[in-house]
Amino acid sequence: MYLNCKTYFSFRYGTIATETLVDEAVAAGITALALTNINGMADSWTFYDHCRQKGIKPILGTEIRNGDQLCFVLLAANARGLEWINEWLSRHAENNLPFPERTTGKPFFHDAGDGFVIFPFTGKPPAFLHANERIGICMDQVAKLFSFTPGTWADRLVVLQPVSFLNRFHFNMHRLLRAVDHNTLLSKLGAGQQGSEAEIFPSPSAIREAFSQYPQILQQTQYVIDACAIEMELQTDKNRKCFTTSAADDRVLLKKLALDGCVQRYGAKNRLAPDRVRKELGIIDRMGFNAYFLIAWDIVRYAQSRGYYYVGRGSGANSIVAFCLQITDVDPIELDLYFERFLNPHRLSPPDFDIDFSWADRDDVIDYIFKRYGKSHVALLGMVTTFQYNALMRELGKVFGLPKHEIDRLAVKGYYSRNSRFHPEKAEDRIQQLMIRYGEAMVNYPNFLSIHPGGILISEEPIYRYTPVFLPPKGFPTAQLDMFVAEKIGLFKLDILSQRGLGHIKETLAIVRRNRGIRINIHDIEAFKKDPLLKKQIRDVDTIGCFYIESPAMRQLLKKLECDDYITLVAASSIIRPGVASSGMMKTYIQRFHAPDAFDYIHPVMKELLEETYGVMVYQEDVIKVAHHFAGLDMGEADILRRAMSGKYRGSQEMERLREKFYSNCRERGYDEAIIKEVWRQIESFGGYSFSKAHSASFAVESYQSLYLKTYYPMEFMVAVINNFGGFYSRELYFYELSKTGARIHPPCVNTSEWMTCIIGKEVYAGFVHVKSLEQTIAETIVSEREQNGRYTSLEDFVKRTGIGKEQLNMLIRLDALRFTGMTKKQLLWEANLFTRPAAVKARHRDGALFEEPPLHYTLPDLPEYPLEVYYDEIELLGFPLRNPFPMADDDLAQYLPVTKMQHHVGDTVTMIGYLITYKSVMTVKGETMCFGTFLDAQLDWLDTVHFPDSLKRHPLSANGFYRLTGRVVAEFGVHNLEVHHMAKIGLKDRKQ
Repeated sequence: MYLNCKTYFSFRYGTIATETLVDEAVAAGITALALTNINGMADSWTFYDHCRQKGIKPILGTEIRNGDQLCFVLLAANARGLEWINEWLSRHAENNLPFPERTTGKPFFHDAGDGFVIFPFTGKPPAFLHANERIGICMDQVAKLFSFTPGTWADRLVVLQPVSFLNRFHFNMHRLLRAVDHNTLLSKLGAGQQGSEAEIFPSPSAIREAFSQYPQILQQTQYVIDACAIEMELQTDKNRKCFTTSAADDRVLLKKLALDGCVQRYGAKNRLAPDRVRKELGIIDRMGFNAYFLIAWDIVRYAQSRGYYYVGRGSGANSIVAFCLQITDVDPIELDLYFERFLNPHRLSPPDFDIDFSWADRDDVIDYIFKRYGKSHVALLGMVTTFQYNALMRELGKVFGLPKHEIDRLAVKGYYSRNSRFHPEKAEDRIQQLMIRYGEAMVNYPNFLSIHPGGILISEEPIYRYTPVFLPPKGFPTAQLDMFVAEKIGLFKLDILSQRGLGHIKETLAIVRRNRGIRINIHDIEAFKKDPLLKKQIRDVDTIGCFYIESPAMRQLLKKLECDDYITLVAASSIIRPGVASSGMMKTYIQRFHAPDAFDYIHPVMKELLEETYGVMVYQEDVIKVAHHFAGLDMGEADILRRAMSGKYRGSQEMERLREKFYSNCRERGYDEAIIKEVWRQIESFGGYSFSKAHSASFAVESYQSLYLKTYYPMEFMVAVINNFGGFYSRELYFYELSKTGARIHPPCVNTSEWMTCIIGKEVYAGFVHVKSLEQTIAETIVSEREQNGRYTSLEDFVKRTGIGKEQLNMLIRLDALRFTGMTKKQLLWEANLFTRPAAVKARHRDGALFEEPPLHYTLPDLPEYPLEVYYDEIELLGFPLRNPFPMADDDLAQYLPVTKMQHHVGDTVTMIGYLITYKSVMTVKGETMCFGTFLDAQLDWLDTVHFPDSLKRHPLSANGFYRLTGRVVAEFGVHNLEVHHMAKIGLKDRKQ
């Protein structure tokens, strides 16, 4: 009798969790249930799977609405009907089409037997119904049947009792969600904007009682239930089966490509590599992953043909076949990568291939995939965005009509602890108590469908067989599936990602080729690893702008490890992750790295497994090895642990079972209880924050590529970083770093600058892109007009040829972009005001002179210039000064200790001056906030600071600017920091100084 049930995947409407809906049905003795979420199917397969497990017949469909207006309910009778519903929903979503409210003579389904259309009861007999169309009656509409004359439609009436909430509390949550969706006060939410309280889950007996005088309606409802039967085998491979025309041809092609690539990578005389290639090929073939590898190869082959730079990573980087196909640049033999992390007989899913492209190239690669494999077989992977505490409290605050300052106070972490407990006792009144009470119930509720950062699905059958798609702003069809549901079905993603680090590399190569005529082989990684200048660059942690090794934490780690080689860099890439760092194992690793003979392994087995990493679990492979060889879990169970720690698994019951088995197996092996507990603690600490070794190695390869360019072509490299809109830091910092290379940095110039920053020899001209509020069309006109008709000769010439308006012109003058005229900025502003007056503009358009007339000159009063005005103008128009900002600090810089002398003052309390670049807040074990700051001193050297909770409370970091910092100099493994005890903001000098 339940043909119209919703879960909380009816976004901002339903309130019941998918599993809870099924469990409630089981408790009520219900044997069949239809899921009909509003205009979507996001949790259909989760519902289907849970129903199967609980012995309930699942029926899949959707409730069609235009805004708040219910149109009808669609139910799939079979797989064809479900595919039709998914395709129909997709067509409307992709084209932003409204849904029809009724049929117009043509049936909705291709075949009447593929599904049912149920229209809401209006009280009047319909004019026409197709064979598979029905009229749905709610329990509270039964009384209206007394005045209804069904005529020929008596056998078309069915029970359509909506189920959207469990109880009154859920109904109240529904009203809050509807108010959030409509962006209105709860008190102003209209009856037509919300559901009825009658949508609370009724019992079967209540439905039978309501329709007791109309048994034929119950019979017709049962007929619909019996007619719907969808069978889907979950967790079976539904990805594209063949790359060529057959599996046999795929096997032959992959073998040829891999063995040919092996010769290119290792040379013809190597014997070890071909043996491993053949071993992998056999396993890949037996597990049915030939096509998966060939598709990844096809994608990178396309990228190579277009000159795109990419990095292949993920667990697939453990594979020598991937290395030989040039999907990755990680040599698994050199790094002794753990083969079972890549593939093992217990693994059902293919290995991960994460292929990173430049942000500028990625969309074209995705477009190629859609065109190459067919739009009906390709979709980007979706993701469900959920309500989280801060945003949720802000939304509820608006719904309840609270003033902004109250909402801001509620939306701070003080009302919400790290263990996900809300604190209603901190509420100041009844409204706040309600917000916290309902907020606690609604946190993690689905909010809306979004897009996975990089996942893409390529299916053998049409994608609509499994899901509808929608069209996010990105512009590519995206599945109404998240990663977990896709894997439940048997669809496994490729990750096509973007990152700015590759843009840095690509643009640097282009600039060097254009300006110096030099072509660089950026893939000569082996030479880079041995280069003594690169070793020194890493050792000195001169890594700003280099992918993954420029953050304050990473630079400090490299310094502590005295890193100057590839293997250490690979380890550092994973040690820096929060899982290792937060467990205390990063510090342990550093200590053992410097004293490898001064510690004892926790157990002899751990020495066998983890000697390379000094007994510390650093990589995901380490957890697999420990779980399998130390604790006796089979490889499939060990892989579940690996997936759990990487955030790619959900299922608390299974994890609890594995924990119990881990402890049980270890006890059977006679391990000490304290050892078992500590090893499990280390496994748990990885959370969702660890890398596979191959993944870390892939990052290290890209780091070396960036480092090579920074070492040998520092100016061009930093310009490329700026043109790709930075990396870890803001553009401001990269301009300062550029100045350290010896480059002479100029503000934008209308006779030299481009839209992006450009470099000519050692002269760098900031691009027009950095000018806030400058219209791109104006900038493009300036450049194109100059290229076509030559340099501008005067202010008047510039204004006439570009047609620039007064406000845009004044911005450029204040940035000294017309300095070629030889006039001061104030003189130019005076004349610009004359040229852009309405009368002058009108006269220029009217004159239409045949010959260029000499510019007019005016006698101007004395207009004084002040040195600091340059800084203020650049800050106002660019957001930052292009030069060392310290002349603006209203203080005596000579009185402060410079960073270069910190090493002589370890343990001393000193006072330093710093220009804030960035800071990172973290929570202590006590739930307090502390932070790590990154500043520049007056010589633009890096100053790293530590602000413990007490100090941070007294002296918070409020905004960028200059700070007077007093604290104790501390050192650890050669890294110096300032533990700040007192801090004060330093003001700016007057602009007329």
